[in-house]
Amino acid sequence: MTDRLPLFPLNTVLYPGLVLPLHVFEERYRRLVADLLEQPEDEPRRFGVVAIKDGRETTPVREHEGPAGPLDGLGAPGGDPLDALHAVGCVADVASVREQPEGRYELLVTGTTRFRLRALDTTGPYLVGEVSVLAEEPGEGSGALAAGVERAFRTYQKRLAGAREATLSGEADLPDDPQVLSYLVAAATSLSTKDKQELLACPDTAQRLTRELALLRHESAVLAKLPSLPAADLTRQAFSPN
Repeated sequence: MTDRLPLFPLNTVLYPGLVLPLHVFEERYRRLVADLLEQPEDEPRRFGVVAIKDGRETTPVREHEGPAGPLDGLGAPGGDPLDALHAVGCVADVASVREQPEGRYELLVTGTTRFRLRALDTTGPYLVGEVSVLAEEPGEGSGALAAGVERAFRTYQKRLAGAREATLSGEADLPDDPQVLSYLVAAATSLSTKDKQELLACPDTAQRLTRELALLRHESAVLAKLPSLPAADLTRQAFSPN
C-alpha cells in the first residue's frame, strides 16, 4: 500500500524515535509548513525526511535547508530527481511550530516510521512522494547483538572524548529495547551520511546492530591512534519513545 507524503530533503538522516530541530526559510518549505498548519488540528501534521545523495549529480545543500535552487535542480541535468534522493526515509511528525519574522518557521519534529520512496511528484511547490511504510522486524539474535553494541558504543564514547582509560562520569543510560538502541546509536555516532543512511535502510534490527558493531569497532580503532580529542556529548540528540 502506498501513500502520498510531502518531502523535505536534507543533508542528514532522521531515525524513528529521534527528535530533530529544523529552521525553515526557503519559500517552498515555508509553503509546506503553511499547508500543514491549515489542516484540521485532529489530523497529523507530518512529512517525509529523505537524505540527499552525495556526489556531483546532486545540488549542493546546507544542513536543514533542503535542496537549493529549483526543484528540477535535483539530480543531473535532464535526469530523474528521484535519483538524487536516497530510497529510504523517515516520517517526521511535527511536535511544535514557532513562527518567525519574514514567514520563517522553527520546527521540532519526531521521527516515527520508515518508508520507501516509490515515485516523486514534482508538479507542485514542493516535492511529494509516493511512499510505502517499511515494517520494523527484530531479526535473529537482536538481544545478544544489542549487548555487544552497547559495550562497543561505550568504548567509542571514551575514544571520541579522549578518555581511553577512564570511565566517563555521568554516562547516560541506554535503552534496553534492541530496536530503540539501534536507532539511538545510529544517530549518536559521528558517521558519514552514507553510513547513517545504510543503517536506516537495514531490513531488520539485527542487521542494523551487526553493521553498527563493525562500524563502532572500526571507528574506535581509528580514534585510539589519534591524539586526544575534545569531549563530545554524544547523546545530546533527544529521543522520544512515541
